[in-house]
Amino acid sequence: MGLRFQRLFSFQPAGISAPWRVFWVGFAVRVLYMTLAHTWKVRVLMDHFQFGWELGRIARSVVLGQGYGNPFLGHTGPTTWIPPLYTLLVAAVFKIFGIYTAQSAWVIFAVNSAFSAATALVVYEIAARCYGRRVALWSGWLWALYPAAMQYAVHWVWDMSLSTWLFTAAIVLALRARGVDVTHTAEGDGHRLRRWMWFGLVWGLILLSNPSLVLALPAMLLWMVWGGRGTAFTLEHAARGAVIAVVVMGLCLGPWVWRNWRIFHAFIPTRGNLGAELYQSTLESNDGFPWGATLPMAEQDPQMRRYAAIGEVAYVREQGAAAKARMRENPRRIAGWMLKRVYFFWAGVPHPLDRRPWVEYTREVNFGFLSVTGVLGLGLSLRRRVAGANLFLAVFLYVPLIYYAITVQARFRHPLEPLICVLTVYLFQAADRSRVWSW
Repeated sequence: MGLRFQRLFSFQPAGISAPWRVFWVGFAVRVLYMTLAHTWKVRVLMDHFQFGWELGRIARSVVLGQGYGNPFLGHTGPTTWIPPLYTLLVAAVFKIFGIYTAQSAWVIFAVNSAFSAATALVVYEIAARCYGRRVALWSGWLWALYPAAMQYAVHWVWDMSLSTWLFTAAIVLALRARGVDVTHTAEGDGHRLRRWMWFGLVWGLILLSNPSLVLALPAMLLWMVWGGRGTAFTLEHAARGAVIAVVVMGLCLGPWVWRNWRIFHAFIPTRGNLGAELYQSTLESNDGFPWGATLPMAEQDPQMRRYAAIGEVAYVREQGAAAKARMRENPRRIAGWMLKRVYFFWAGVPHPLDRRPWVEYTREVNFGFLSVTGVLGLGLSLRRRVAGANLFLAVFLYVPLIYYAITVQARFRHPLEPLICVLTVYLFQAADRSRVWSW
């Protein structure tokens, strides 16, 4: 039973299994830090709004029997502002340990820590399949112990750790479907369709957790279909597997889509706040970087009252139309903000109100350094034609696009950071030690 749980949680087959102690050490470090540093003491400002922000508000509404809604202050009705997977997980914790309690915060951060530590195991498999076990061991331990890899697990009541684990697992499943394995581990082709089913399930969960990652899905599917390794691989088998994956994804999304159609009479497959977020990105006052909540945190504010009066779908549609009009009025300004967002996605977004500049400087240097080493490691992988390098390139190209268009924050890069970890280790491991430098 323990072995079965281990393989499910880590997405590791018997042939390529990371040392399980990587997970336990990473998990223990995260929980210990979170406990001793008291990060579970969440601020109570604005009636605990910082405890999960809109997500926490919806979870509270579910537990109070008011339905999946009320993402802001007051009672504003049903919502699709946040997708349901992580939100319902938080609601379950609230139901057992209390709404906005210290016990709930500790449990949520412990669950986040489990997802974050489990990512070390899938990081290990990516590196083992593409670069060998030496790079895999360094990558797994780096993710387990590096402070920047654990920050969102122990500070944020949000989906980053869950989404990152799921997205990294999807990359592992794509590598398996293509038969990528430099360790030459014997794996039969009879389970290939099962791998596609797992891929569809994992992507279904991703879309219910962080649908912004969906831009990488078509490229990932094409990469999996267009060529693979193994005696039983054919384009027909791959196409059949892709259809199975899409069907499984549809089954995962089905209940949520049906609920949205029944309540809002609109097709909303994942989340329905794009128009409102886009409008915030066009405001001069935000200078291209919306920071706070999308709606003012005051029940009597005109915008909040209009949102509650006309309903979420109509409000978001209205905001989206206004955003498009603003974009047409000043395309040069919009393009300038987009270029700034491209830079800051990789270089690190400065905090707007930081009273310790040396901390901010250190954070940005660390953030930007890892982006550089990750890109260099990717370039080296492409040059050496490492199996999987084209997949990694597609992920790097497509995942950030929606953030370039709307807004960036440091946490938006987190789903890419497991790959950055592997590519950074590979870059330094591949350094030519035979070169002799003379002065």
